[in-house]
Amino acid sequence: MMPGLYTIPISGIKDGHHIFEFEINKSFFDLYEESEIKEGELIAVAEVLKSSSHLNLDIKISGKVRICCDRCLEMFDQPVVCENRFLVKFGNIKDDSDPEIITVPHDENEMDLKQYIYEFIHLALPIQRIHPDDAKGISSCDPVMLQKLKEHLVEKESGDDPRWDELKKLMNKN
Repeated sequence: MMPGLYTIPISGIKDGHHIFEFEINKSFFDLYEESEIKEGELIAVAEVLKSSSHLNLDIKISGKVRICCDRCLEMFDQPVVCENRFLVKFGNIKDDSDPEIITVPHDENEMDLKQYIYEFIHLALPIQRIHPDDAKGISSCDPVMLQKLKEHLVEKESGDDPRWDELKKLMNKN
């Protein structure tokens, strides 16, 4: 993979509106060994509005990634759609401590968007990652795994726990 594959020029381009498009696939996620996403098919479009003092950067990502279901542990395709904006300004040293304003040195020729794209994709994933229900509202998770989960489901025990009785007496005295 070429090192500049996910970069945009920041010096040498004219002031105005520019569009850069990046294809995100398995080779992109291979760059991140510990990523929970191992493959996907996405398009990232970076719209740049350049002025003499800064860049307005708008990154739109759409497509799908293959992730593991939290319920049945089978892989499934999760749609991803997100849009993120930030400002790139020029300064003396690189500073990306503020997620909305990134400072790059004046002598920097290009900006690598690879890490930003990676983070934006992960942030667009839902917290609970489970197979979507089918058209009838039935879970599309692995039925064998769902049956095993039902077998191991523990019903709430009825009755009081005698270990708490003494503590309850102390609460009632106060």
